[in-house]
Amino acid sequence: MKVFILPFGKISVIEPSIAEVIINEGVLIDESIVNIYRKVLQSHFEKPISLLINKENAYSYTFDAQVAMGELSDVIAFRAVVVYSLSAEMATQIVMDVNKHNNWKIKIFRERQAAIDWLKVNQNNKSAM
Repeated sequence: MKVFILPFGKISVIEPSIAEVIINEGVLIDESIVNIYRKVLQSHFEKPISLLINKENAYSYTFDAQVAMGELSDVIAFRAVVVYSLSAEMATQIVMDVNKHNNWKIKIFRERQAAIDWLKVNQNNKSAM
């Protein structure tokens, strides 16, 4: 599996149009990190891109980063978030609430494989359109 190691975490290729993102412990995601993230996705993945956000570490976002993530809707078709704790789920829900006007196609999961399966089904349906 191809992996892009970045200063704030890593992005792995699950399929040509499905990326898995794992942010490092304690990172504060700001707008510059979101811009790097966007460039990697646009440069190395086939559109429409689906994203598996694996919240195995604790990290936080600036408000500007939360808003900038909403602007990724032109790049990201589907988002699946794997959470391992209530605090990770609550943090994800806050980001979802900030971006509710963006009509994200997003779902929270407790198991990584279930998230991948959901992305594959939705990605295949999107590609068939």
